[in-house]
Amino acid sequence: MIEASLLDLIVKQLPPSASTLHLIDVNGALGENLSERRADLEVTIGLAADENSIDAIVAYGETLGDDLLALALKALRPGGRLIVIDARSEPSAKLVKLLENAGYTRILVEELTDTEGGVLMRGEKPHLTDNTLARVQSVAEKDSALSEFKGRYLHLLIRQTPNKPVWALKPDDHIEWQALALAKEDNEDQPLIAFSSLPNAVAFMQQAVIAGSIKDVNKVAKFSRESAHDWHLLINPALDILQDTRTIFVSIDPASAEAPDE
Repeated sequence: MIEASLLDLIVKQLPPSASTLHLIDVNGALGENLSERRADLEVTIGLAADENSIDAIVAYGETLGDDLLALALKALRPGGRLIVIDARSEPSAKLVKLLENAGYTRILVEELTDTEGGVLMRGEKPHLTDNTLARVQSVAEKDSALSEFKGRYLHLLIRQTPNKPVWALKPDDHIEWQALALAKEDNEDQPLIAFSSLPNAVAFMQQAVIAGSIKDVNKVAKFSRESAHDWHLLINPALDILQDTRTIFVSIDPASAEAPDE
């Protein structure tokens, strides 16, 4: 049985994705367990995949070899990650060099101290650009059109008061969340501006802030579709929606949000 701490560690290594994270489980050992922790996973078994199509590849009990590295790199999209667990190996410079020579970046090789031993290895397929905004947008564009959206989660742009990181909050701080919405003249059914993925939300927010179209947003929060069932939503709007429409903030319960992935 795979330990819960190891599964949680693997989940933390998964890359940002669109509303569905496309994941390959090389030998079928992890996919079902990971899906219990991340409901937005679409899991396939085996390395047969179109080039540049996969967000993450996980391999449990596999040795880091040339064939695995080459096939995974081909299948991964730019920014996608290969995550390998090998209980028989130990961290070494040789493993790092293997990943580097195969063309991976953002390499991590670390000992699994909370399990019976072994090593976790992670490598990322290089992005096609150094522009962070362009990277975020390239992932966001993988989402389906609004009419076809079947994602499990939605993301809202939030103004949190007080504007403090989690570690700086005090027990007696009263936290209030207000979500960005479009103002309507009749003051009814103000649609919340929502996004099908975190990259989509960040891409929109970055552009809107640069253009001076929004301010005071200091958080992106994730909600299940069940939580958002009764909300009036505008999902994945284009930035020009803000040109002719005034925005407002609508109060929302922080307890209705999902726990952060990381």
